[in-house]
Amino acid sequence: MAILRPSITTGPDHNISDVPSVVIQRLPLYVRVLAYFEGNEYEMVSSEQLAGRLQMTPAQIRKDLSYFGKFGKQGRGYNVKRLAAELRRILGLDRSWNACLVGVGRLGRAIISYPGFQPEGFRVVAAFDADSALIGSEVGELKVDPLGDIPVKVRRLNIRIGIVAVPAQHAQGVIDRLVDAGIRAILNYAPIAAQVPPNVRVANIDPVLGLQSMTYYLKNARG
Repeated sequence: MAILRPSITTGPDHNISDVPSVVIQRLPLYVRVLAYFEGNEYEMVSSEQLAGRLQMTPAQIRKDLSYFGKFGKQGRGYNVKRLAAELRRILGLDRSWNACLVGVGRLGRAIISYPGFQPEGFRVVAAFDADSALIGSEVGELKVDPLGDIPVKVRRLNIRIGIVAVPAQHAQGVIDRLVDAGIRAILNYAPIAAQVPPNVRVANIDPVLGLQSMTYYLKNARG
């Protein structure tokens, strides 16, 4: 007797502009929670189970996935491995991405030594700084290069992502250099509102903003 498997029919020709950015931001969360279910030997998972882990509604999860095609069958749920693989493909996580870091102070050194990038396909392959005392030194397995080498290294090493870990007053200038070198995705740790062209994506990492938003709830908490 044939075994019925949930179908995954994706729409590779969907218009990227039709997908809200908040949906794209949630997809990695789905990949992460699917990894949890896979690690606990789940073969199938329902939208209700996903929603329970993510504190979302099942309807929202189903709506998010519908932007990319039809996943699974009603009443059967999703095949964990297949859905995770498909979402990773949609996000481009089925390949490796080279990144460069600008700013090798304490934060930059911590980023270079962070072990979580490489298993997910992100490789920091170059490091840059403006401080002449740091240029030529080694951080991990990388030699620190001057900012002027950014365009050459970006082309030579096929760098697609820039990571900015410099003081706020220097961040916009660094971001401009990366954009001019052809970088179209920037992870920005500097506390500024970066100005970039429409075809450049910036993700801002600012723990102070996170703390400031949490204190609102602390201030208004009861009990």
